[in-house]
Amino acid sequence: MSYDTIIANGKLISDTKTTQADIAIKGEKIAAIGKGLAKKHKGVPTIDAKGRYVIPGGIDVHVHLALPFCGTVSADDYDSGTRAAAAGGVTTVIDFAIPYGEESLQQAVDNWMKRAADKACVDYTFHCAITNWARHGPQIKDIFRQGIPTYKQFMIYESQGWQSDDAAIYAALRELKDLGGLLLIHAESSRVLDFLINQNHTPELMRKYGAYLHTMTRPNFIEAEAIERVIHWTRVTKGRSFIVHMSTGEGADLIKNAQDDGVDILAETCAQYLVLDDEKFKGEDGHLFATCPQLKRPTDQKRLWQGIKRGEVCNVSTDTCTFTRTQKAMWNGDWTKIPMGMPGLETLMPIVYTHGVLKNRLSIHDYVNRLCTAPAKIMGLFPRKGVLKVGSDADITVFHPTRKTKVDYKTMQTNCDWSPFQGWNLAGFAEHTFCRGRQVIDNYKFVGKNGYGRFIPRDHVGTA
Repeated sequence: MSYDTIIANGKLISDTKTTQADIAIKGEKIAAIGKGLAKKHKGVPTIDAKGRYVIPGGIDVHVHLALPFCGTVSADDYDSGTRAAAAGGVTTVIDFAIPYGEESLQQAVDNWMKRAADKACVDYTFHCAITNWARHGPQIKDIFRQGIPTYKQFMIYESQGWQSDDAAIYAALRELKDLGGLLLIHAESSRVLDFLINQNHTPELMRKYGAYLHTMTRPNFIEAEAIERVIHWTRVTKGRSFIVHMSTGEGADLIKNAQDDGVDILAETCAQYLVLDDEKFKGEDGHLFATCPQLKRPTDQKRLWQGIKRGEVCNVSTDTCTFTRTQKAMWNGDWTKIPMGMPGLETLMPIVYTHGVLKNRLSIHDYVNRLCTAPAKIMGLFPRKGVLKVGSDADITVFHPTRKTKVDYKTMQTNCDWSPFQGWNLAGFAEHTFCRGRQVIDNYKFVGKNGYGRFIPRDHVGTA
């Protein structure tokens, strides 16, 4: 059998073992794995991966590309965003198709399909947001049949028209249980949050504390109380839920206790919560770091790392939602007007590798599980994605285990003119990335093609 490409002499890393072997690509699939493939097929284009790790392409299950939000549109679209993903070793992204105003779920999905179709350089799929249960509940089955088994509700953002109350969450959990789907939830306690924001929204306090008010008005219990309610509704419906972008140690404790009690609930965290803390808001550029939920404390970081290691935190994502300095400047001293979000697709895997594996918080196998295999299994992409296996998509990332690169937004794929990790030395950037057999990163340079990325329909969800 002839092959299109062979990756030779690398260490193939799965979520359970390391194997010294060659891996061969034919068309869009992994065609063979074994020793000596390159020697047996000398005419095949070969990448020498000696001294490199070869892993499944990463999966970021939580991105927002070209998102209309906070009075502007996020700066990374399906061109720059998926180029950044490839450079960071991510070969599949999952965005959120969100209906605006009176739009149906179908209109939301169609809108996001158009955003991605001619621009995406890596593969993509969607979660669909339910922003009005009375309108959208009856539409779920049809969207489900189109290959979207994961849905999202927001417990905040009433002013955006996105907020779901407890009744809507209960109803969605019950409906998706019958369909075999998964409900993702942005868990923050809106009424208390709004009370604290209104209480502190004065010219005097804004002059005194600036962007640090983002922390002062979002104490940890804002997330914890909301997670408690989600646990309760998940338990009584016997449904399945997934807490997105969990940022607190209290949240991790609640998730672990619920899981130990048999509740079918999962939780992710994001790279920024693992390495940045809320002291950032006190700096001159503190407003740049505003996200929802916001950066927390070093004690939360420690607990989240522990949760990733033990498994109650099932994966790490980015919640990428990029805003430039000009867009962030819309705040004009009022923290409630900051466009919330940061760039992160290109640095996801390097952050977790450098600060997880190289600092002995995670094994290399934990790393592959939380960034590749577990998200593929949970989101219904496995075994097509998330594994180096004959017959699986040839989504492959090759990286040097110790080579570090200094982060500089000027040399990155993002449209952003700043980076939350500017100047950091990180290992784990992709030397080579393949998406469905096509090379998109070669020797750290982008060589992909707009429009090559494909929508990946899913007919199920799974467990990690």
